[in-house]
Amino acid sequence: MRVLVTPDYQALSQTAAELVLKAVRAKPGIKLGLPTGNTPLGMYEELVRRYRIEQLDFSQIQTFNLDEYVGLTNDHPKSYHRYMRRHFFDHVNLLPANIHIPEGSPGVDLDAEAVRYENQIRKAGGIDLLIVGVGANGHIAFNEPGSAFDSRTRAVDLAAETIRNARQHFGNDPVPARAITMGVATILEAGRILLLASGVSKADAVERALHGPVSASVPASALRLHPRVIVLLDESAARQ
Repeated sequence: MRVLVTPDYQALSQTAAELVLKAVRAKPGIKLGLPTGNTPLGMYEELVRRYRIEQLDFSQIQTFNLDEYVGLTNDHPKSYHRYMRRHFFDHVNLLPANIHIPEGSPGVDLDAEAVRYENQIRKAGGIDLLIVGVGANGHIAFNEPGSAFDSRTRAVDLAAETIRNARQHFGNDPVPARAITMGVATILEAGRILLLASGVSKADAVERALHGPVSASVPASALRLHPRVIVLLDESAARQ
């Protein structure tokens, strides 16, 4: 595991984007695992900027998102389908057929969707580079504390802290209590993993993930079982 500390969020975002672009140049048909949330926003902005300036071609890339809320339509303003279109997909030449996001829309058979999503990843030959953030409670994707390390894509109940932290994005709308997420085992099967963490609110989770026991109580600690992980932090997240 390599740990890189950048001075601030802007430098973290630029470094993350450069690592992704280096991987794309090495393998134009790369399969990427992509996150949502606040931390990767700067990375997506930088990727779009570099795409335009350097006239890059992303048409061979396949993407697999980590998770989606249960109960929101794909066009809901707070769905991760909309998030990805708004911040990344609508600004580059990714092919719609190469974009994969778990389906959490009302009425979806979640068990069948979980199997379908795992099969999509397997059919693609697996994920080459997976980018993931860490929650303040140590979750990765929506694998909350207590998630088994052999877990696969599935529907999960969100922790009270996760719901509380999401309220800033939902305003007066109710925050979904469930999500469909890649499991810890699914994440660990990626060829390489890039963990991003920014801000003082993530410092405790980072310290526990990197230096505490490898335990289901801190799902991000499972990344220490993977042979090829880069942890990219800004100074605030690295303070402990």
